[in-house]
Amino acid sequence: MEKILVLDFGGQYDQLIARRVRDQHIYAEIKPYSAISLSEIKDEGYTGIIFTGGPNSVYDSASPHYDPAILDAGIPILGICYGDQLMAYMAGGTVSSAEDSSEYGKTVVKVTGGALFSGVPEESVCWMSHTDYISSPPQGFRTTAFTASCPCAAMCDEGRKLYGVQFHPEVTHTEYGNQILRNFLYGVCGCTGDWSVEDYAERTIEDYRQKLKGKKVLLALSGGVDSSVAAALLSRAIGSDLTCVFVDHGLLRKDEGDMVEKTFKGHYGLNFVRVNAQERFLSKLAGVTDPEKKRKIIGEEFIRVFEDEAKKLGRLDVLAQGTIYPDVIESGKGDSAVIKSHHNVGGLPDVISFEGIAEPLRDLFKDEVRRVGTMLGIPRELVWRQPFPGPGLAVRVMGEVTAEKLAVLREADAIFREEVERAGIENAPDQYFAVLTDTRSVGVMGDARTYGYVVALRAVTTDDFMTAEWTRLPLEALERASSRITNEVHGVSRVVYDISSKPPATVEWE
Repeated sequence: MEKILVLDFGGQYDQLIARRVRDQHIYAEIKPYSAISLSEIKDEGYTGIIFTGGPNSVYDSASPHYDPAILDAGIPILGICYGDQLMAYMAGGTVSSAEDSSEYGKTVVKVTGGALFSGVPEESVCWMSHTDYISSPPQGFRTTAFTASCPCAAMCDEGRKLYGVQFHPEVTHTEYGNQILRNFLYGVCGCTGDWSVEDYAERTIEDYRQKLKGKKVLLALSGGVDSSVAAALLSRAIGSDLTCVFVDHGLLRKDEGDMVEKTFKGHYGLNFVRVNAQERFLSKLAGVTDPEKKRKIIGEEFIRVFEDEAKKLGRLDVLAQGTIYPDVIESGKGDSAVIKSHHNVGGLPDVISFEGIAEPLRDLFKDEVRRVGTMLGIPRELVWRQPFPGPGLAVRVMGEVTAEKLAVLREADAIFREEVERAGIENAPDQYFAVLTDTRSVGVMGDARTYGYVVALRAVTTDDFMTAEWTRLPLEALERASSRITNEVHGVSRVVYDISSKPPATVEWE
């Protein structure tokens, strides 16, 4: 099987790069630069290598580096952002600080030729994120693209099949990013495309059938897409040795706890247990306002509830979770920066009573998880449910979480979701919800002064949740939602719409 190595130098988009490669029906695997030697790379027989981005400067001696001999190993290489600069540095070029000419976000790039840009117009939009740049390409390389602020936005040594781009072709904001990657994979590396997500599902089922043989597994089932698909995979792997525990922590959307129970209890051949722990979680969150503390508290309390249930249910050896890759990378992976801790990754306590944790979806993005779910026969209405954070409404209530605030947010959120669905938008947002801010605002109702909460509405369009655009919802839908919320939800005096994209914002507010 042909495969691509994504050599990770600490960037936030390493798995996204691998996902884009897999989208081209080519298997990709990620290895930290410090975890694989050049001899091992040669022995593995990789068809091509992609150097990832990273937060460092290559001219800093403490930054990630690699054996320069890799450039002469005869394996095609594509360097992205830091990986591009590293390639230039290893080959004898000069990398300098961009100082006042740093580029972030959408940038117009102009290409001058080269195999990497076959089928790409001379001028298009790319996604930049850099503070350094290649001021002098190495000998044997030629510049193949530039921007107004970056004289070497791409370079290549076609004789050695070495290519570099300063921008990020893996993010959706780069208009011809997929074409550029395809040119590298098929045109330069000579791949034919012999891998699919179906292969991943089959391998995962067989892998866990062997790993979990003879073990009893407790799955943390939230009723969301990720944990539901994880349940389907593991049920095929170990059958009745799987028990799904749904913890209703009191932080769910309106009527969601009952809906989850109705959907799963007695269905899909699953052992299903519902635990009502609303008061337990709210008491732990009392007085807490810091978002990270909320996530840590919820993560630990989840584990403690699961441990308590495991004692009631008898022997349970392994805890299973529906962790997906955006959870992992935002909680910090290797040398990458921590953006926020997810309750089922960075929020786990240091000591748990289970002997192990199973995360069958850890390497997949949301759209891949949905494809696996569809392949496994999970109903469409479940596979395409709105994403919902594990900490629930706790990270959509700014400041302290109280029963009163949760009640306000549930009603506002339900109204907003109803109005978006009612609008019948052709290109509906991938995620939309309400946030209860920690701000109050003066209002007028019935000729009387009010001082109520400000509710923020959020809708984003994305295909991977690593980057996201705010959705241009019809003004009529927003108007109806605002009118209904301020009239029907007691305690709300103002509604605002969030028009921030990711980055610089995240999808959730906390």
